[in-house]
Amino acid sequence: MSTASATVSRWTRRFVAAGACWLVLWSLAALVGLPRRTEVTLALSGFVFHTLFGKAYALVPAYFDRELAVPRAPTVQLPLSVLGTLGLAAAGLPWVPGLVGASGAILWATGVAVFLGTLAWTVRDNLAGAETGTGDHDAARRPVDRMANAAMPVAFAYLAVGTAVLVTAHTPVDAPFAYAPQRTHLFAAGTAALLVFSVGFRLLPRFFVADPPKPLVAVALSLGAGAPLILALTLPAGPIFRFGATLEALAVVAFALAVLWLVVESDRERVGRYGVVLGALSGVAVVGLGLSFAFVGLDAALVVTHYRVALVGFLGLTIVGVATQFYPPAVGAFPVDADRLALGAMAALASGLVVDAAGRLADQPTIATGGLALATLGTVGYAWLLLGIFRERARGGPA
Repeated sequence: MSTASATVSRWTRRFVAAGACWLVLWSLAALVGLPRRTEVTLALSGFVFHTLFGKAYALVPAYFDRELAVPRAPTVQLPLSVLGTLGLAAAGLPWVPGLVGASGAILWATGVAVFLGTLAWTVRDNLAGAETGTGDHDAARRPVDRMANAAMPVAFAYLAVGTAVLVTAHTPVDAPFAYAPQRTHLFAAGTAALLVFSVGFRLLPRFFVADPPKPLVAVALSLGAGAPLILALTLPAGPIFRFGATLEALAVVAFALAVLWLVVESDRERVGRYGVVLGALSGVAVVGLGLSFAFVGLDAALVVTHYRVALVGFLGLTIVGVATQFYPPAVGAFPVDADRLALGAMAALASGLVVDAAGRLADQPTIATGGLALATLGTVGYAWLLLGIFRERARGGPA
């Protein structure tokens, strides 16, 4: 491995490790009842985006048949993103001055500028992703690879717009998307979900050694690219919002069906598949709730369930499942069976979200708190697993 590749790999792991730590912080924030904005920031900007940033530095250049133009870019971005997330999360607390949130937004935006600038320069002569880096032995996968590549710049455009809007929201100007869930949907549905779709359709067929039906890929990517803009522009209600919610639901269901197809067709029994399946099923639950909001109306208890299952169930469990494919638990040194630890962490996280949702629907706070406590065990288990694997690698072990 070259020095540049080793640098990118090392900082990718640091981003992913930071993401795991943010996930633990999210669970603790939810458990003690911190404000919604703080909770969403910890889960989305903290866990989801730190993980996505790290893996994008490693994967996107290869998917576009290029090498990362500035190998030190992750080194510059990580502290900016960590400090920015801290500031944005703290801004959700009522006693924190607005300057903290503004500073966090600027730091976050600077980190995003480093990220987007580096990737844009890396793929500047292949922006549509027609060159996929797919070898001749996988030539049959090139059509799907090209579709997946073409969706990635759209996801990054959502990130740029969402970040610009986030900065304006923390400055004394009339900001677009003044309703906070509009900004959240730009980031969560526009960037994170679309990256899960596009990167997923490049990764999962290789992991499972199977191929998804091309119509499902086309539906998930095309509708997943357009629907978030409609949602962000029209939240929280109205006929166009309902149209956007329907398109997003079709995209997520298509992705879930593709994931299930891959798992059924695969003969690879790896623990990560359970996280990916749980994530896909969580996505179906999320868009089901979204359609309920669009056609029936908002329900306060269900809104909390919606964003928790979206960020930690759909996006989170998918990330956890893929992470355990990238970093196989069995190669780490643990006092318990590592695959069982990974499976237990996924099960605790998924079941904790279900129990939390059930407690909220039944208006039983004790049950909901028990669910969050169970989810916290899952986040701690995932972080322990991942950090243990990285520690083994740093010591020169097999990880």
